[in-house]
Amino acid sequence: MNQTTHPHHKKRPLRKPPFVVIPAFLLLWLIGVATGEPARILEQAVQVCLSCIGIG
Repeated sequence: MNQTTHPHHKKRPLRKPPFVVIPAFLLLWLIGVATGEPARILEQAVQVCLSCIGIG
């Protein structure tokens, strides 16, 4: 029996939200990297860790 005529074979509709969410995420990620956010977050994390162990 051919797959196109098989009664249980249905084509699923294309989901559109991932095609909007993923590019939006990538754009925001690039903006964050370009403005130096990763270095700032790492600096804050080091300060928190140092204060937790009593050095900072």
